[in-house]
Amino acid sequence: MHSFISRHSPSVLIFMVLLTPLAVSAQDATISIVVDRTEITLNVNQTTRLSAKVLDASGRETDIQTRFYSRSRTSVAVSRDGEVKALKSGTYSIFVRASSPEGQRITEEIRVDVLYPPIESVTFTSAPEQVYVGTRVPLNPEVRDVSGQLRDDVDVHISIDNPSVATVDAFGHIVAHETGSVTITGQAEEATSYVIITVIPNPITDLNLSGGALEARTGDVIQYSAVARNAEGEPVQDAPVRYAVYAQPDDDLGASASAQIDQDGRFVAETPGLYTIVASTGKLSTESSIRITPRDAARQIELVGKGIVSDVHTSDLWVWEGVDGRDYAVTGTWRANGEAYFWDVTNPASPTIIDTVAVDARTVNDVKVSEDGSVCVISREGASNRRNGLVILNCTDPHNVTTYATYDEDLTGGVHNIFIYDHHIYALSAGRRYDIISIEDPTNPHLVGSFELESVGHSIHDVWVVDGIAYSSNWGDGVYMVDVGNGVEGGSPSNPVVIGHYVYPSGWNHAAIPYRSKDTGKFYVIAADEVSINGKMGGWVHFVDFTDPKNPKEVARYEVPEAGSHNLWIDGDRLYIAYYQGGLRVVDISGDLMGDLYKQGREVAHYFSNDANGHVPNAAMAWGPQVFKGNVFFSDMNSGLWIVKVQGDAVPDSAL
Repeated sequence: MHSFISRHSPSVLIFMVLLTPLAVSAQDATISIVVDRTEITLNVNQTTRLSAKVLDASGRETDIQTRFYSRSRTSVAVSRDGEVKALKSGTYSIFVRASSPEGQRITEEIRVDVLYPPIESVTFTSAPEQVYVGTRVPLNPEVRDVSGQLRDDVDVHISIDNPSVATVDAFGHIVAHETGSVTITGQAEEATSYVIITVIPNPITDLNLSGGALEARTGDVIQYSAVARNAEGEPVQDAPVRYAVYAQPDDDLGASASAQIDQDGRFVAETPGLYTIVASTGKLSTESSIRITPRDAARQIELVGKGIVSDVHTSDLWVWEGVDGRDYAVTGTWRANGEAYFWDVTNPASPTIIDTVAVDARTVNDVKVSEDGSVCVISREGASNRRNGLVILNCTDPHNVTTYATYDEDLTGGVHNIFIYDHHIYALSAGRRYDIISIEDPTNPHLVGSFELESVGHSIHDVWVVDGIAYSSNWGDGVYMVDVGNGVEGGSPSNPVVIGHYVYPSGWNHAAIPYRSKDTGKFYVIAADEVSINGKMGGWVHFVDFTDPKNPKEVARYEVPEAGSHNLWIDGDRLYIAYYQGGLRVVDISGDLMGDLYKQGREVAHYFSNDANGHVPNAAMAWGPQVFKGNVFFSDMNSGLWIVKVQGDAVPDSAL
């Protein structure tokens, strides 16, 4: 017994149609793009402006709008209307896109060569004043050009004046042989620098390795600590200790035995087997072995119920307990007819649509419900009058949803994502910023604040608010933590203040949520990518340690090789990921996190939401998950609403 919506026969669409309007070849397109330049050359920090126009099939100029974008925004940024700024040397591409009234999308590419500036300096960032005989210490030469850019494409020639005292190996380490003093010179192009290092007698007579464990599971992060001591038994604090690991996998049939140990002594393994951790300093070394066993995180997952939507694509969902004590859900629709469906899910085995709200839009991309279950907000994109914005609904009675108000002030460019927190709506405006709108009186919404970056070509995809901190996903500008009422930086809804941010190189930052580990006390922002690579969704989930928000560090990842990440949910120490064509993924994120969680066997369960009656039959395209009262609800773009349950008993991977 499942709800089944079908107003017309389901259409079988190729995958790319689900994500974008149909791309066409130049000879088949009804429009063409003409750009003023197809190649440009810039210096770092130089700006220029591109222009483009759209011609119809007969060569006449049209009023169709174009949009410029860059896939390398940390290297070359471009605004939607064509303002370009070069940020990093190299060769990149800028694209300009236009869509015909029939939905055909065409793209032109512009080559951008950003010239390499002259080198200004070379420095040895970790060179010590003195080293001990018999030890090896990295010099880490750092090269910067006149623009201030850190360069890793320039060879550094290192010379030393007294090779009997010390030498420098091919990887930039000073190797100390006997007491004395040396001058080390570094040269990169015309820039030179030098450092004087004294080699002194080695006081280290003992090296002890502590910590570790006799046995651990794949994915467990184990801390080791090596302490060097002198003849009096006193610690030698500046002793250069290096860690290494040797592996003997249980599977000796050619399997890899991937493991890693950081130079802070943190070790993690992906493969069961016997591992030996070695700590060394100079000629001294010590070791400790550990048996790594399978994690056995896998659990059975079973279908509880589903509400198949067969005539349109489904977007996001929200599940809540109503003011009447029953359980409800709301789902949006994508590139359809502007509808949102309200479901009774009190019996999750039989979700039933109880009301439909239709608004002037093509897409109701996001849906959220207030903490008290009385207010629902839905976003609008593609309105016929181009006013878009929000619709604020009274969902006190989900069987009879009514409208409190519409709000489109400065939101006419479309609202892609929203969040409700503490009687305020955080609403994306045309993918540029988020506006903060008070709904203390939902019949009279009004703007109280806004947050927008200042970088060239900046954009934003999502915002999530917890404990007065807004976590926004800003594509190439990365993840931003903003105080909107927490007080840590004195922020409020009317005065958002940045706490910290993190940028990762791909620029695919699509969604982000916070997570504090009860096991370790560490605070993470977990960020999901979204990208289409050769017509297939890709990307992964990044784990960024924000324990020190001024110095975030990416420490782990979860990547399904054959699929692409989308939206996230956390419940306890489990992460739930809607992984597009990879279905729903459930991941164990307990304990310390380091390395590749997928390869470590931390996946608890997965479920493919395939249904023959879906809008696109038998093709999983999971969109957004939410854990509610022990069940996992998630929307699937191709088939509607799904409810599953993760069981507690471990089962073999083959049973999943």
